[in-house]
Amino acid sequence: MRAIKWIFWFFLVGIGGLWVAEHPEFWAQDNVILLRNQFLQLSGVMAISVMSLIMILATRPKWLEPYVGGLDKTYRLHKWLGIAALSLAVIHWLWKEGPKWLKGLGLLDFRRPPRPSQEGWSPLQEFLASQRHLAEGIGEWSFYIAVALMVIALVKLVPYRWFAKTHKFIAFAYLALVFHAVVLFNFDDWAGLGGVLLSVFLAAGAYSAVLVLTGRVGRKSTAIATLEKTDYFPAIKSLEVTLKVDQGWQGHRAGQFAFVTFDRQEGAHPFTIATPWNAGDRRLTILIKALGDYTSTLPDHVKVGTRARIEGPYGAFTFDAPGKRQVWIGGGIGITPFLARLKELAELPVEQRQNIDLYHAIPVEDETLSARLKMLARQAGVTLHVIIDGRDDLLTGARLRRDVADWKSASFWFCGPRQFGNALYRDLTGNGLPSKRFHQELFEFR
Repeated sequence: MRAIKWIFWFFLVGIGGLWVAEHPEFWAQDNVILLRNQFLQLSGVMAISVMSLIMILATRPKWLEPYVGGLDKTYRLHKWLGIAALSLAVIHWLWKEGPKWLKGLGLLDFRRPPRPSQEGWSPLQEFLASQRHLAEGIGEWSFYIAVALMVIALVKLVPYRWFAKTHKFIAFAYLALVFHAVVLFNFDDWAGLGGVLLSVFLAAGAYSAVLVLTGRVGRKSTAIATLEKTDYFPAIKSLEVTLKVDQGWQGHRAGQFAFVTFDRQEGAHPFTIATPWNAGDRRLTILIKALGDYTSTLPDHVKVGTRARIEGPYGAFTFDAPGKRQVWIGGGIGITPFLARLKELAELPVEQRQNIDLYHAIPVEDETLSARLKMLARQAGVTLHVIIDGRDDLLTGARLRRDVADWKSASFWFCGPRQFGNALYRDLTGNGLPSKRFHQELFEFR
């Protein structure tokens, strides 16, 4: 989380600070319209730069994962940037319209300064100036569309499949806003460092938008899979699916996840892989909790022989940490990455295993899955603690500190409900655990 916070603030402050540094006259405007124009340039540059980074992140760049801690962190950064872009776009629009409203209400009086002479302008500058009215109109309508789509993305009232379909249209709005930015960005500023960086952002963002619109995101990481087996666990309303993947799948590590498409109309959904990779077997298992309309109907719609597309693997929740002491916490369906690692550990010599305590906190127990978990824990040499709501005391940071004597030297790995993980993180780090030792999977992609 610290990495994406640094990236978020460094990007925002860096873009805004660079623009201000290149425009010292920003602080000395004595005309309302000139001041408005400066703020329009600043907010516009920041908004389109943030949108460009959003489009780049939408392509799910694997090269970025080691720096941010996995694709789940990339999506969290994507969400924060979406909120920032929405805020900056609204500020930009208010600076555009606000002075006119205030003048109409009699609260502000100003005169427009004369437009600069076009003498000495290059043909390119003259052409861009001739497109100004068109760019303003396109920008305004693209702003309305982009705001509506970003609100749909942030307010989780729309079903996932409709969110996924409508969210792609942001790429159309972004390309229109690129035209808006190219035409209206102060022409002389293109020669400065800020203009060069903006050019790079716009080019990379436009390329990314085309990838999104043409359905080419993740294509190089996509394989075809055939469903071979399903098992349903009614007590926890979860479906286990076993897939055999073709040669397009290059393998995965325990703890990683993939985007799986069973129905092209529904689109891809992210699921954690519950088994380690075996190149000779080429099978993997995913565990799907009924959390929405689509996942609730999967047991009735996927059958043996169903073909699926699988894209990945993604994620950095791979249990890489210095030291031999680890504590794992799985909340509900969050046990899935630990199942894969348990199976992997069971195949390792004892001397290569870590000293691990695994806590599985669940509202209800499924006897079949619980028996499997206990067997895997025994085979892997992992100490298992099953905590059931209503039967056992709640799992808290205080309990972990009490149970695990050497907790300050351990690395903690959490996958489960966000608020549960946040509470454990606050307690443990507040009592001396270095924050870098707490690893939390942020399995939220909206």
